[in-house]
Amino acid sequence: MGKTRIKKGDLVQVITRVRGRRNDDGTKTSDLGKQGKVLEVLAETDRVLVEGVNRIKRHTKAGPGVEGGIVEREAPIHISNVQLVDPETKKPTRVGIRTEQVERDGRTKTNRIRVAKRSGKDI
Repeated sequence: MGKTRIKKGDLVQVITRVRGRRNDDGTKTSDLGKQGKVLEVLAETDRVLVEGVNRIKRHTKAGPGVEGGIVEREAPIHISNVQLVDPETKKPTRVGIRTEQVERDGRTKTNRIRVAKRSGKDI
């Protein structure tokens, strides 16, 4: 469980296939190359929820105030299987960290800024 450089709201792209996934007709499916926004980062398990990626069907039972039926939603995908999308080139990129010294109220503070390795632009 390392420090993640992907945050909620980032645009990421799937860079590997997820094994064992099948369509309704039984053919194999893949989310390889799909891009989506990160909905949630699960730091304790090193997984992320990405909008429109790794969709699964859950059969839910009806309860008080909850409608039953088949619900389709996103399942977590391992953080190593996604890569941040460069805001300039719209292609996957690695993430670097740049530190800046900021003077505020007579004290210096160090800010860590995420940088796209592909273009060098701030994220």
